[in-house]
Amino acid sequence: MWPSWEKIKVPRGATAIASPRLPNSKPSSLKDVRGPLDEPSSPSIARKLSPKAVLHCVRSASSVLRSWRSPPPSPCADKRVVLYFTSLRVVRNTFEDCRFVRSILRGHRVAVDERDVSMDAGFLAEFGRIVGRRRGVTTLPQVFIGGRHVGGADEIRQLHETGELRRYVEGVAPVPAGSCDGCGGVRFVICLTCDGSHKCYSQKGGAGVFRSCPACNENGLVRCPQCRTSSVI
Repeated sequence: MWPSWEKIKVPRGATAIASPRLPNSKPSSLKDVRGPLDEPSSPSIARKLSPKAVLHCVRSASSVLRSWRSPPPSPCADKRVVLYFTSLRVVRNTFEDCRFVRSILRGHRVAVDERDVSMDAGFLAEFGRIVGRRRGVTTLPQVFIGGRHVGGADEIRQLHETGELRRYVEGVAPVPAGSCDGCGGVRFVICLTCDGSHKCYSQKGGAGVFRSCPACNENGLVRCPQCRTSSVI
């Protein structure tokens, strides 16, 4: 074997050379360990790790951990996707998030029960009851799959980027080809009872009065009957 470098004798008068540390020698302090770890092993590798790439890796890791903690529900016959969103452009960020999530869900070609809270106050009240029972569900859009809350725009974006959203929508009925002939994909039609006025003339009590139409919402709209009978809703 090679003799130990620390046992080599230096001739008198020669300049002493510091002996290098052996690979199996123990570090003298925690600083000796952290020093090599803090420095990049190669400048080329450090240049390749851009902030966007690091952020994508962190999102992927957190998404995987979330999938381990709460696996997607198993496919079943009555499994469906429910989306609470708004079509109003009052808050631009909210509108863009809602449009983005709708496009992602539609891209998977599965039936989505789209509940626009700006078109029907009943959906808004329903969403308010859900928010009251769940923490963190305060903004739109919000997605429920198989009766379980999946998340909002950030969660759907992460699941879509990592490819896990496809597992979540397994078992959901496929969406029919083309748009609905009744509403054109709007999901609402004008009420035929009041012709969209939300007022009906009544002669109860002897005097004719106008009352609120019981068949439609406050906007004089009803959910499209063709969509409700199909697999879209």
